[in-house]
Amino acid sequence: MASIEIEKLEKSYGHVSVLHGIDLDIRDGEFIVLVGPSGCGKSTLLRMIAGLEGVSKGEIRIAGNRVNDLHPKDRDLAMVFQSYALYPHMNVAGNMSYSLRLRKMAKEKIGAAVAGAAAKLGLESLLERRPKALSGGQRQRVAMGRAIVRQPKAFLFDEPLSNLDARLREQMRAEIKKMHADLKATSIYVTHDQIEAMTLADRIVAMHAGVVQQVGSPLDLYDRPANLFVAGFIGSPGMNFLDVTYSGGALRLKDGSQIEASVPGSTPEGSSLTLGIRPEHVVITNDGSGRRALVELIEPTGFGIILHLSLHGIAFKVFTLDRQALAVTGSIMVAFPAEHIHLFDDEGRRIG
Repeated sequence: MASIEIEKLEKSYGHVSVLHGIDLDIRDGEFIVLVGPSGCGKSTLLRMIAGLEGVSKGEIRIAGNRVNDLHPKDRDLAMVFQSYALYPHMNVAGNMSYSLRLRKMAKEKIGAAVAGAAAKLGLESLLERRPKALSGGQRQRVAMGRAIVRQPKAFLFDEPLSNLDARLREQMRAEIKKMHADLKATSIYVTHDQIEAMTLADRIVAMHAGVVQQVGSPLDLYDRPANLFVAGFIGSPGMNFLDVTYSGGALRLKDGSQIEASVPGSTPEGSSLTLGIRPEHVVITNDGSGRRALVELIEPTGFGIILHLSLHGIAFKVFTLDRQALAVTGSIMVAFPAEHIHLFDDEGRRIG
């Protein structure tokens, strides 16, 4: 396995720039997840690492060696695609062994490699089947097995689970995490699903509009998002935002009411700020304290309940495990605990 270093990487198509000065160091054996909305540049970045897209500016190094001008086959990387890309006329064993046969590896070594990968992925009983006789999850495991047998320097996953239903996605996330724990392989995984990012990653790279917004562990991004984009993208349901003003040494809503929070001492009087609080951190109060909010919609999820509320005309959500919330009508009282409040300046950067 190998480390991957990306320095000042840019990508343009004619006059259209899609990646802007990407800097990223991926450690040997690390599982990195590139996450962001469609069009943010995450798949383009992955394809540039693989050699499927050219580099406009900057440098990519694998195991310390510059690879900008190397063909994909010479980079020793294995890629798992969203579409599986299996050969329909070959059985599972044939698909998994194809790259090794191209290298003219000895039959005994090929057999051992395929058997080892099949055992890791629970494919031993399926080796003689062709892709049309497999389920979507089984096909994806074959695609992963084809990558494993190569023993590459790194694995690249391009939204590999997006074609699967919710239950299979959950199962395959576990398979991929087990595979990584077993192989300790350097892996880069692209997804727009922040749940996949949170559950799989050693570190998450949050991207938006071709720019890296934040790099850190899943809980780093959840607990201390660097800006409004990360705060809103990470977490389900997403973070609530309220416009506030720092006045008289306190935070105030548009109606002038005060919210208790820790504000950095360097914050200028009169600053317009954005207050963020996650739905699971909003407290429903039963003692008459807090703020009154109108209940507009109630969504039971089984595990918990999402309340859609309106506070002074501003929509926000509460997530609670208390099933008594199902019977709520009209309005409720809510509080925002100071220790769970996030603050962002007028440019969307975190200040507290």
